[in-house]
Amino acid sequence: MQARKTQLDDFDLKILQLVQFDNLMQQRETADRVGLPAAAVARRLKWLRSAGTIRKDISILNERAVGRPLTVIVEVTAENQKMDLLDEMKIRFLNCPQVQQCYCVTGEADFILIINISEMGEYTSLTRHLFLKEGNVKSFRTCITMEKVKAAGPVLL
Repeated sequence: MQARKTQLDDFDLKILQLVQFDNLMQQRETADRVGLPAAAVARRLKWLRSAGTIRKDISILNERAVGRPLTVIVEVTAENQKMDLLDEMKIRFLNCPQVQQCYCVTGEADFILIINISEMGEYTSLTRHLFLKEGNVKSFRTCITMEKVKAAGPVLL
């Protein structure tokens, strides 16, 4: 869902700041922290969600705890820049469950992918499918993360 342009006031910004860190916080606590009645916070949250300002409420998992400890960052360069071929690549990346994030970028690479895997054998299979078998990939460069210092940081308000 694409966010509509919304006019956010100071209360909205305070609410958004809080829910970025804990979207399960009780509305009463949120209300106390921002100085509004709980009913007003509930209305604002409903509006912020319907407007697309809050895109999604999710839980961020500990990858190690669920057996998927490896994060791989991949720069992908397309062989052909035709829009239909790039769109096919976007769809392929979008439909791959291991691809957590996909960015179409400027510079030498065309895409940056953030991929989560359980072990390197899974990545080998994935590269064959995503980059070699399906086509229009000129090259890809892989960076294996050694340590996650910061991920899923809040949006600065």
